[in-house]
Amino acid sequence: MNPDAVVRLVAARCLSYPDERLYEELPLLRRASGDAPGGRAETRPASGGAPNGLAGFLDHVERTPLLDLAAHYTDTFDTRNRRCLYLTWWTDGDTRRRGLSLVRIKRTYRAHGLEFDSDELPDFLPAALEFAALHEEPGTGLLQEHRAGLELLRLALADAGTPYAGVLEAVCGTLPGPSPETKEEAKALARSGPPRERVGLDPLGLDPLGIDPLGLEPHGPGVELPWPTTHRAERTPV
Repeated sequence: MNPDAVVRLVAARCLSYPDERLYEELPLLRRASGDAPGGRAETRPASGGAPNGLAGFLDHVERTPLLDLAAHYTDTFDTRNRRCLYLTWWTDGDTRRRGLSLVRIKRTYRAHGLEFDSDELPDFLPAALEFAALHEEPGTGLLQEHRAGLELLRLALADAGTPYAGVLEAVCGTLPGPSPETKEEAKALARSGPPRERVGLDPLGLDPLGIDPLGLEPHGPGVELPWPTTHRAERTPV
């Protein structure tokens, strides 16, 4: 497994709702992240003095009681503060179009032999990261398609001074090209759209001519991020 895949797997575990298993797996996660780029505290310092990298986050987990970590997770990841772990929220908001995007992601998983069977939505970032670790080419394409949302989430977590910022730093470090430094740059990335040669379109039902037989159109360039005006309760596992 290549280093980027390891980072994505460890990050997926870190970004899932905290439970006792996370603490049990800390030694394994430490060994894995210690050997992977982005695992150590080598990335850009997040504002507010938050620890950097996966290793910094795992240090935080080790010294934080489970109930406190779970409460922090719930407070950190929501839509009210634009810190959402659901990829299509950043591109579609709470619109009808989001349902079509979720179908496309499920079809991507299925095309690579993975049947998504979870109480979570298929665009849940930990699920996308696990897929991208197991299937690098289409998985990286999926993350790149939602690069602007990932970068805006990274910046929002850094602004909040949460240790989760280091995890997103590591995730974005597995994607090609530099990360934007400001929200304005991240929004410009959203307006420019995904790269023209997007990986993994065939599993979404698109033929080489760009015709979608199911009518599930990909998002084109020049689309502003539709910040939702209404919010649904976040689906947090218990």
